[in-house]
Amino acid sequence: MTATGPRNAPDVVDVVALGESMVTFLPSRPGRLADAPTFDRAIGGAESNVACVLAAAGHSARWISTVGADGFGDHLVETIGAYGVDVTAVRRDPARPTGVYFRTAGDRATDAHEVAYYRAGSAASAMAAGNVDLTAARAGRVLHLTGITAALSGECRGLLRELTAPRPGRPLVSFDVNHRPGLWPDGDGPHVLLELARGADLVFVGADEAQQVWGPHGAETVRRALPGPATLVVKQGGHGVTVFDAGQVTFVPAPHVDVVAAVGAGDAFAAGFLSATLRDLPMKARLRHGHLWAAAALTVPGDLAVPPPPASRGGAAPRPAWIAHADRLAALDDGAWERLRLGPGWTQAAAATEEVPTP
Repeated sequence: MTATGPRNAPDVVDVVALGESMVTFLPSRPGRLADAPTFDRAIGGAESNVACVLAAAGHSARWISTVGADGFGDHLVETIGAYGVDVTAVRRDPARPTGVYFRTAGDRATDAHEVAYYRAGSAASAMAAGNVDLTAARAGRVLHLTGITAALSGECRGLLRELTAPRPGRPLVSFDVNHRPGLWPDGDGPHVLLELARGADLVFVGADEAQQVWGPHGAETVRRALPGPATLVVKQGGHGVTVFDAGQVTFVPAPHVDVVAAVGAGDAFAAGFLSATLRDLPMKARLRHGHLWAAAALTVPGDLAVPPPPASRGGAAPRPAWIAHADRLAALDDGAWERLRLGPGWTQAAAATEEVPTP
């Protein structure tokens, strides 16, 4: 932001992430939600997850949303702010509640996984171009959005259309498709998500997700369906990730990971890729950082890969040691990368090796 800009213009940050975050309740023991006697409280939100991980990794990040004027809203703002995320553009709505949800700790892909959402009519679902600080949203090198926000309401869809519309000087728009079928009872999801993805500069989508939403099978077919975004990242599960960028196709296999909980990996991958993009690293390193940050989430019980750094409030944290460790792993030769195995505690390893064993 230049000195001639408005006096109240927000500082330009590395990444702005806009979307709903909710208070999450996790059973204190395995089993059905119906059988859980107590729950542990956490936070959950694709966009805020990305902001928290990036801030904890030393980037400047801003989260924009609306929460209720209630205790749960207080908890979200305080917890996300503790990661060093700028939360000054978060709006409080006295008429609508903060969303909450309950989920089991298992893999979302299994039949045993349960989620109970209480987000209908939430404060965030009323976000619109007329009540969100668009100047703060655009004051980032990257603006990160997801398809979850578009599913919340017609007002939210209008907001995302405004933010993905072509305009001079807009930030790089990152869009994670994040298709949640249960949030699209009207069946409009495929059309809306395709429209928003085509308006973005960088798109993240799972190969199986793209097939479910639009029908294309395989990375090349997904690219033909989405020729517009300058960078298209197609995640292929445990196989690896293919990126299409500047006429080039790059594939990087996923490392072997001893999974603790299969949640939060997609958000962490996006954060790792965005971090490496902000650092202008080569494309292979961007994909490897995406894999490594996803592995950091997969090897811990919750959605977030890293805890909030100490004394981080009021600005981005210093770059933690595990990022330097990830840099060393990302620089491994292809053979060593294919032999890499990551387990719980790998981010605390003092030095990179060809194999990081599970303690």
